[in-house]
Amino acid sequence: MRDIPTAVGYLRRDVSGIRQNWDETQVRSRAKRLGYDLAKIVVFGPDTDAPVERLINVVRRVDADAVIVPSATHFDGAEIPAPLVKVAEVITVDPERTYARWLLPPWSAEGRA
Repeated sequence: MRDIPTAVGYLRRDVSGIRQNWDETQVRSRAKRLGYDLAKIVVFGPDTDAPVERLINVVRRVDADAVIVPSATHFDGAEIPAPLVKVAEVITVDPERTYARWLLPPWSAEGRA
C-alpha cells in the first residue's frame, strides 16, 4: 500500500487551446493541494480514438486513485464518463467537484451484500 495516493491529470488539447499550460498548472496545483502524487498528465487531441478507454488504461497502468481534469468539458458531452468513475475518482478543477468511485465505501456495513 502506498503512503501517498496517485493521480493522473487529463485534458484535451482542443478544449484547452492556448490555455493548455495554465490548465496543466491548475491540475498540478489541485493534485498537490489534495495530497496526490501526480504520476503524469495525459493530453489527447480531438481525433484520439477511444479517449476514455485509453485514459482508463493509463489509470490502471500507473495504479492511479484519481483523475484530475480542468473541467467536465474535457470529456465528450461535458459529462464525466461512468466507466472512468468505476476505476478512479474524477476531480474537476472548475468547478471544484469530486466524482467518487462509490457512494458508500466498500468496507462499510451498508456496502456489503
